[in-house]
Amino acid sequence: MTLEEKLWKTFNKALGHFQLIDEDDKILVGLSGGKDSLCLLEFLARRSKVHVPHFTVEALHVRMENIHYETDTTYLQSFCDRLGVPLHIVTTSFAPSGSPANDATTPDGSPSHKQKPACFLCSWQRRKQLFNLAQGLGCTKIALGHHQDDLIHTALMNLTFQGQFSTMPAKLKMKKMPLTIIRPLCLCQEADIRQYAEQQHYEKQLKLCPYEKDTNRTTAATLFQQMQQMNTEARNSLWHALESADKLIEY
Repeated sequence: MTLEEKLWKTFNKALGHFQLIDEDDKILVGLSGGKDSLCLLEFLARRSKVHVPHFTVEALHVRMENIHYETDTTYLQSFCDRLGVPLHIVTTSFAPSGSPANDATTPDGSPSHKQKPACFLCSWQRRKQLFNLAQGLGCTKIALGHHQDDLIHTALMNLTFQGQFSTMPAKLKMKKMPLTIIRPLCLCQEADIRQYAEQQHYEKQLKLCPYEKDTNRTTAATLFQQMQQMNTEARNSLWHALESADKLIEY
């Protein structure tokens, strides 16, 4: 079995196991331009050409004015054109933590971002744009490119820093809006996606996020590597624990 066949099989297994796609779904993909979101979009576009279930795919790339995090949008446009997927590009920004703009509640009534790290503010603003466009387009699902390693890292972070056993679920039905977040790459391993991206010659981002190497997620990734060195079955054990505790689907 080739790497492409392995990833494709794992991707489709996740779709069926977690019932991620329904008939007549309209799915908006968060396209950062990294290897994971490119792989996700490619696989969803390919899967949409299978007649059952019938669904459509569109993509959104959010550019953040005040973060030196660049992706060649010309490449993203050509990538989407080859797949036959409409691409939306939105430019936005966020106020620095602790600035007057963050001293009050946000427009939707959620708590202010005062004292929040840049990663939180950037992610929150990107999600806001995703939710806004998804509802404007009449989408039923938002697809994000998190893979199995991401979900395991999140579980380790929440356990270590928050004192709770939880993760980003493979399927999350939003309570305040008619949208469901899905993560179709949730059974795929990052190493496989990285190798596939190299085989497919995905273009790398022009500039990486300046904060991405200095986060609790980086610490959790290192911890996971150490756990795998102690026990080669650590991945399966952690995943089994998440499944047994019903942490991978939220309604």
